[in-house]
Amino acid sequence: MDSSKTALPELPQPPAARETGLPEVVDQVALARLYGEPLFTMPHDLYIPPDALEVFLEAFEGPLDLLLYLIRKQNFNILDIPMAAVTRQYLTYVDEIRERNLELAAEYLLMAAMLIEIKSRMLLPPKKAAPGEEAEDPRAELVRRLLEYEQMKAAAFRINELPQLGRDVLRAQVYIEQSLQPRFPDVAVADLQDAWRDILRRAKLIQHHKITREELSVREHMSMVLKKLQGRRFVEFEQLFDVTKGTPVLVVTFIATLELAKETLIEVTQAEAYAPIYVRLAYHSA
Repeated sequence: MDSSKTALPELPQPPAARETGLPEVVDQVALARLYGEPLFTMPHDLYIPPDALEVFLEAFEGPLDLLLYLIRKQNFNILDIPMAAVTRQYLTYVDEIRERNLELAAEYLLMAAMLIEIKSRMLLPPKKAAPGEEAEDPRAELVRRLLEYEQMKAAAFRINELPQLGRDVLRAQVYIEQSLQPRFPDVAVADLQDAWRDILRRAKLIQHHKITREELSVREHMSMVLKKLQGRRFVEFEQLFDVTKGTPVLVVTFIATLELAKETLIEVTQAEAYAPIYVRLAYHSA
């Protein structure tokens, strides 16, 4: 299968190239570039510094790009790649890279190993396939990667052809002088109603609690409790409190009652559990 296709014809290398180790003819166009200009023949009476030579290989974007270039340049069928010819040409390119950029060559050497592996598998007898199925082609995975890469490369080229801001077009900037008299938008009645309802709704969420200070004397209320008990044998506990005067007065009256009981000036009695509570003046023996 590989014998039906031939590799690119290699041009004879001048004697000076063999002695100096300069690169061979690349893609049959030029040997290299000298300060940006293509170099078609090896100069015999001019010293060229090694750094002045820019090998074309370094312009490829990766191993797949180089491999696809070799296949398309020679019009090979990508579905039936002649592995022997392509591998030999690929290794020639990789050798050129290794002489000038060892770090760049490491990425290409991985693809070279893959090509050699595929070629080795093609030399072996194919594995027996199940009835009705075709034998597995060792080149299938490589073909799939090449087709996908070619599609992505074509899509990137089409995207790059589209106008780009900052490269092909610039954003227009126009300064419009505003009128000195501001023009306010018209306001409808419904807008005012909605705004007023929103203000009322927010006002209801804010509540104020005003606290006032009222001077109440416990001693004064103690005297008032004693006056209510004078001349009476028993007074029901609830009758000591005037509910009409508010909670602060009730609290102070209760505290005054506790103080009187603490000083043993009054007695708090109850006949039995849950029975009414009565209060009376304390009687002391002479």
